Amino acid sequence: MRLLTLLLLCLSLAGCAAFDSVGESFSGITDYFSGGEDNTDPPKALADYEPEIKIDVVWKESVGVGADEQALKLVPAIGNAKILAADREGLVQARDLKTGDLLWETETDAHFSGGPGVGRATVIIGSSDAEVIALNSETGAQLWRAKVSSEVLSVPVAANGIIVVRTTDGNVSALNEKTGAKLWSYEINVPPLSIRGTGTPVIVEDNVIGGYDNGKLMALRLTDGKYVWETSVAIPKGRSEVERLVDLDVDPIEAAGVIYTASYHGGVSAVSILDGDVLWRNETISSHSGLSNDWRYLYLSDSESHVWQLDQRSGSSLWKQQDLHQRRLSAPAVYDNYVVVGDFEGYVHWLSTSDGRQLARVQVADSAIEAKPVVVDNTVYIYAKDGTIAALMVH
Repeated sequence: MRLLTLLLLCLSLAGCAAFDSVGESFSGITDYFSGGEDNTDPPKALADYEPEIKIDVVWKESVGVGADEQALKLVPAIGNAKILAADREGLVQARDLKTGDLLWETETDAHFSGGPGVGRATVIIGSSDAEVIALNSETGAQLWRAKVSSEVLSVPVAANGIIVVRTTDGNVSALNEKTGAKLWSYEINVPPLSIRGTGTPVIVEDNVIGGYDNGKLMALRLTDGKYVWETSVAIPKGRSEVERLVDLDVDPIEAAGVIYTASYHGGVSAVSILDGDVLWRNETISSHSGLSNDWRYLYLSDSESHVWQLDQRSGSSLWKQQDLHQRRLSAPAVYDNYVVVGDFEGYVHWLSTSDGRQLARVQVADSAIEAKPVVVDNTVYIYAKDGTIAALMVH
């Protein structure tokens, strides 16, 4: 199993020949995914505690094979009172938010790898075969297919009739939502060594803002792809190529004119949307799963599966939850007084926003939950790697 993992990781890297030493590099790359040196730091066993809240599984269904245990960006998406999900083998489902009832199902021959994203009346999914497929959100009928430059490992995003797609070779492409015609593309150079994965950009004030494998955050104009600004938010450090990895694979989030992002080895940063100025940087935290926010705070899972609450104004830490150490947590979702994360054994954990203490947990799947939970009307929607999709609610 270990040999297979190393081979797959090597295949997913652009530039294996740039390794300083095979042993050193494989150890470092394994750290990236496991959070511990060469897998020697085991996941912490779940401790018994008295739950403070009760979690109801409102409904639970299955979406084909899910990610088929592969490293993909297949996530649950909400649009037009539906929850949408796709699996690796080309299946797309739309289900009723409240009941989980199947509204429509479409089978394609695609190998889906990123999405779905939701447009005005479309569902957009990217594939490992360098294709973007758009479906009618009401019926599931295929509207168009478009070729892009390489595999899509981020969620397509939409605004003003434009679909923005990032591919693993560093390209950002804009497509017409109605026809799939290419409107523009922008190429960013990918470093010789980078981690498999790309963050999903955000569209704010007609700018497309995303983080890249060179540690830079960049803004492009939505209408024509023209360069607006860029800034270095993750500074490479260390002797080896692996130590200097600063990929911004976390999906950035926006709040009140500020973009927040995180990086493995590069810390957490706040950047002004107006001009790209770095407002603060907390370099003590390493994260590759993602972050969330409420009116005042940021919440993130770090590379050791510790959950943090940070002040949005300064980046300073307010609390840190370590009881889920090395359980390969998803990005957190926050609502009301709760922080919700999934783990590698299919458990969903509720934490308190006040101090991070564990409030409750429920197991909904037999495989990892890597996709960030989605919250709508106090219902938490989960999509696990085995295709389990579930709606959960505090009783």
